[in-house]
Amino acid sequence: MDRRSTRGVGGRRRVGDARPLRPYRKAFDDSLPDATQVADPFHVVKLANSKLDECRRRVQNETLGHRARRDDPLYRSRRLLTKARDRLDDKGNAKLLGFLEAGDPHGEVRMTWRAKGTLRGFYAQPADEAEGFLAALTAHAVVPSMPTEVRSLGRTLRRWRDQILAWHEAKVSNGPT
Repeated sequence: MDRRSTRGVGGRRRVGDARPLRPYRKAFDDSLPDATQVADPFHVVKLANSKLDECRRRVQNETLGHRARRDDPLYRSRRLLTKARDRLDDKGNAKLLGFLEAGDPHGEVRMTWRAKGTLRGFYAQPADEAEGFLAALTAHAVVPSMPTEVRSLGRTLRRWRDQILAWHEAKVSNGPT
């Protein structure tokens, strides 16, 4: 947990940056009840990557009936899946799409990958559009037709809505530490 103070109108305002996990939230509530809690963007996207990996492993197991092996398409895609869409060159994008085509018959991993990319895009939104963007993202994520992991991510984003939105005002992260 990283505590920072910033100047606000009328004095000092305490801002705290944390991972989106219940123990961190409880620590803030108990020790700094008046501080603005901000969910660290790194950890929010990391959570989405974890859900993506859970989905990849589940689909792999359901499709092939075993844990990942070196030559399995979804296993080979794991590093590419964690990269941001805009950081994939044409070759990497084609490779990833080929792996998904070969190993993701119902498109569940692809849907989870898109949800992660959309969540990353949230942090590029202007502050006045962020709330609507997050509301639309969470509403879409919890639809029953979405993979289990996306629905779980959507519920977590709803629970941490205020802390995630607070990033647009505070712009704090413990990334530089």
